[in-house]
Amino acid sequence: MRPHLSLDVRNVSVSVAFYEKVFGLAPQKQTEDYAKFDLTEPSLNLSLVSTAAAISRVNHLGIEVESADQIAAWKQRLQDNGLLETVEDDIACCFARQDKLWFTDPDGNAWEVFTVLEQLPVSDPLKGTGCCVPKRQDSVQAATCAAS
Repeated sequence: MRPHLSLDVRNVSVSVAFYEKVFGLAPQKQTEDYAKFDLTEPSLNLSLVSTAAAISRVNHLGIEVESADQIAAWKQRLQDNGLLETVEDDIACCFARQDKLWFTDPDGNAWEVFTVLEQLPVSDPLKGTGCCVPKRQDSVQAATCAAS
């Protein structure tokens, strides 16, 4: 089993170039208005569909990895391709202690690559929006989760 995610994008070729850098491989299929990445690591069927209407928007997308070594490999790939925006080490966020890397796709969707170091107790409800998503201003800033 693997999830399928289909994103509406403004420009398929620009998004393909971005995701080729993220995942380190070309799409399995591509036309002017469609592309499909069949990924095994992470296990994901990702399609990009051209739209003139509103683009897909989500709070954020994420890839959970199993170890600090995998975080290090992702960090190197994202740095090498000029995509890495924020590094968060040993951060308490969304009721877990985690190491995280953040980047943003050409249509403004925030992505995190993370590993959970420790589950934390669920206490007060999350307040605000975009828990733990770095806030964009002139530069991406470290995130804080409003869990109190």
